[in-house]
Amino acid sequence: MTINHKEQAISCFNATWDLIDKKTRSPEEALTMIHLAHASRYHWGVVGTPTHFTRGEWQISRVYSILGLGESALFHGKQALRYCIENEIADFDLSFAYEALARAYGVLGDETHKNLYLEMARTSAEGIQDQGNKNYLLSELSSL
Repeated sequence: MTINHKEQAISCFNATWDLIDKKTRSPEEALTMIHLAHASRYHWGVVGTPTHFTRGEWQISRVYSILGLGESALFHGKQALRYCIENEIADFDLSFAYEALARAYGVLGDETHKNLYLEMARTSAEGIQDQGNKNYLLSELSSL
């Protein structure tokens, strides 16, 4: 049996988004959301690039933040930022790595670090070339 890792990564990423977008989720859906995000990141790890790794770690961090699991959100947010720094990934992805950390620290009740990373995300947003991506990031930051 041959696995198409790219198709699996995309499918799991999109299915995770469907669950992220739900207003309410059952406990089973919450668990599925965690598994899908990790599965997407796994498959990108086989066939993707550092940008895919960054986005996968960001999505995992977001899932854990939504579920109130701050330590896990923080761990994966730090991974997203690490991939950005090590691979000189900027623009949208760097801004969202900062957003993930701000969100994770918010879940943990650490307002000092939350505000620090929120400001870093806002500053980084100034360098986003695509106006749609910039507006999307700023709307996400406003939810914090």
